[in-house]
Amino acid sequence: MTRSLPVPDGLDGLRVDAALARLFGVSRTSAVGLIEGGDVRVDGRVPIKSDRVSSGDWLEVTLPPPAAPPSIEPVSVAGLRVVYADADLVVVDKPVGVAAHPSPGWTGPTVVQGVAAMGHLLATSGAAERQGVVHRLDVGTTGLMVLAKSERAYAVLKDAFRERRVDKGYHALVQGHPDPSSGTIDAPIDRHPSADWRFAVVAGGRPSVTHYSTLEAFRAASLLEIRLETGRTHQIRVHMAAVRHPCVGDLTYGADPTLADRLGLARQWLHAQRLGFDHPADQRPLVFESPYPSDLSAALTRVRG
Repeated sequence: MTRSLPVPDGLDGLRVDAALARLFGVSRTSAVGLIEGGDVRVDGRVPIKSDRVSSGDWLEVTLPPPAAPPSIEPVSVAGLRVVYADADLVVVDKPVGVAAHPSPGWTGPTVVQGVAAMGHLLATSGAAERQGVVHRLDVGTTGLMVLAKSERAYAVLKDAFRERRVDKGYHALVQGHPDPSSGTIDAPIDRHPSADWRFAVVAGGRPSVTHYSTLEAFRAASLLEIRLETGRTHQIRVHMAAVRHPCVGDLTYGADPTLADRLGLARQWLHAQRLGFDHPADQRPLVFESPYPSDLSAALTRVRG
């Protein structure tokens, strides 16, 4: 199926692959594949992916037949709560013990399956087991996640996360008292050199930037507000451990188990408390906040006492 559209003023100067994703609702990866396969024309010429489009150019693409959506088994997930949903996306509040999507070796519940059980059809872009997933939270981290329901939303939201246009706010209870009380940790992250199931600050790793500020200080711990400039796996946990203030209860990254025991905590005290982004269809700002789950709230009450 061949479709063509003029490039609107708002996309003037954008790369061809990005413009293709915005106009036709395909992922950036799919857009690159279409360009490299010779299925795209800009005013009748064959572009390369790094070419830029201009307002008024005619962008023509031959799209493959729509693929059958991958099979995701709907599974009801206890505690998974929908905060917001429309035709393009769904925002959920993820409970502890739930993975973002199925993966090798994981047999527990997933957000993707839980959302499917609630009747939401997710975008089919990306790997079959990750349909609609534009970012993830660790199994042991609670809080807000957004998933794409339309292909357009998937492409736009992936770009927004990649280009750091999403406000991701976390609260973390960490051991001790960071000095200074507010600051930035800029340290590259990669897989741990001797334990590849963990991550670590590693020279030559991927650039990683975490901003933090102290909300409350207690005798044994501090409650921090954290903003991520990048989105590496375990980034907050790795960076806080690297400055010797691991998240309370995070035994994987060196937290003191006796403090977690005293607070009745069975996992890291880390919560995705705030999520803000522009709606992928009409650009209206959306901001969501999540209350602390009961185990984190109880631990915080104990540490205050």
